[in-house]
Parts: sequence; structure tokens; C-alpha cells
Amino acid sequence: MSIKTNPLHAAIAAGKVQVGTWINLTRNPAILTLLKSAGLDYARVDMEHSSPSIETVADMAVLARALDFPLVVRPPEGNREWITRLLDVGVWGLHVPQVDTAEIAYQVAQAARYAPVGARGMAGLSPGTDFDGDMTPAERLRHLNQQVHVTVMLETADAFSQLDDILSVEGIDAVTLGPTDLAQDLGVFGTSRQAEVLDEHRQRLITAARARGKHVAMLVDSVPEAQRWIDAGVQLIAYSSDVAILRAGYANAIRQLHPPAVASA
Repeated sequence: MSIKTNPLHAAIAAGKVQVGTWINLTRNPAILTLLKSAGLDYARVDMEHSSPSIETVADMAVLARALDFPLVVRPPEGNREWITRLLDVGVWGLHVPQVDTAEIAYQVAQAARYAPVGARGMAGLSPGTDFDGDMTPAERLRHLNQQVHVTVMLETADAFSQLDDILSVEGIDAVTLGPTDLAQDLGVFGTSRQAEVLDEHRQRLITAARARGKHVAMLVDSVPEAQRWIDAGVQLIAYSSDVAILRAGYANAIRQLHPPAVASA
């Protein structure tokens, strides 16, 4: 059995927009089969602000590889411990939070890939290698390095002050911003200026990433918003989340089944 390849890389290289969603609540791995059947291109599991354990993510990663449905994970922190464990259990993509400096981006990139381009720790046969024993060690490391996809999140004004330096780090494939954390750091969270300021930073990301040959990932909550950023050059779209989709769907049904009572005159 040969080691699987990450479909995300080939799709992006072919210029195809990839649309996925956040998994914040669902822990049954079968959610991946459902999402793929709905036509999504990938799923992104949140371990920073949600409850899944490494065991849950490991189960999802094995199924994701079997389905050829890329699994991206946001770890609680972008350190060597989390990056190593996630890649070894078979996760293909990392969505790393709080990357405020080029030095942090460099440490993330180094932990995510084997020598000679990085310093990822050796694990031997594992779900992350599909237990392949046929490739030579050199072939295996080269292949595995090519499958990893690393997106870093810029969530502070300090991060944006180092935008070009972060983008210049080898091994960083894509960038994004954390909208609410960034808005909080910039002092515009909950104000009338929030949307305008965030859009300015999104456009800065797109312009800088294009100049460096990197891609941009973007969280959106509606189809028009997704189309807007696709037209601007974004190739990685995270459309809403399992929580938001479920709540909106049920709330819409309940509004129709339990309409507000009409006040009597």
C-alpha cells in the first residue's frame, strides 16, 4: 500500500477553488462522509476553541485519508508537540493560530516538515504514513513533505506589521486572519468600523500573498461573501461551520412552525 496524497495540493495547483467548513461540535467521524457527499472539498476541525480530543481527530484523520477528503486541523497552539502529533495521526493540513511573528512562522514550518527542509521528528510507520513499508526512507520523507499544507493565522496588529516577513517563510503555504481576535486587538470589535477594518486587512493579505506566491484562506458566512472573495483571488474558502449551519437551519424551521403571536388590539 502506497502513501496517500493530499488532494488539496493538486486542486490548488490546478487553480480550483476549495470550499470547506469548520467542524466545531460534531465528533462522529461519519460527519466527513456527510460533508463529502454534500460536495464540500475539505473539512477543518477546531481544537483551539472546541472539544475534540486527539483520539477523535485521529479517528477522523484515518477516515479522511480513506475518503481522499482533506482534513485540516487548528491545534490549540502551533508548537512542535501539537504539530507532530497531528501529522503523525494522519492529518494533512494545519491551520495554525496566533502566528504573530516570522520566527513563530519559521518554527511552525520547521516542525511540519522533515529534513532537509525542516526538523520534524521521526515517527516511523504510522497512520500518517499509511503504514507504508515499501518506499525508501528518502522517498518517504520527500513524499510526506509534499503532502503537508500549512496555513497560518494572523490575529493581531503585530502580525500584520510583519506580514511580508511571515509570508517569506519557506514551508508556509497559505495565510488567513482570525476576524474576531484581530478586531479585538485593533479595538474595533463590535463597532460600526469592524467590517470595514477587517476587509482592509483581508485585502492586504490577498495583495501580499499574491506577491509572495502564497494562497489565502477566508472564513465566510454566506454565498455572496464567498463569491466576493473568490473573485478577489481567494482559493481556500471555509463556509460557515456545523454549529452555525445547524442553528440557522433549525431556527428557520421553528420561525415557520412557531410564528410569533400577533398582539391583540
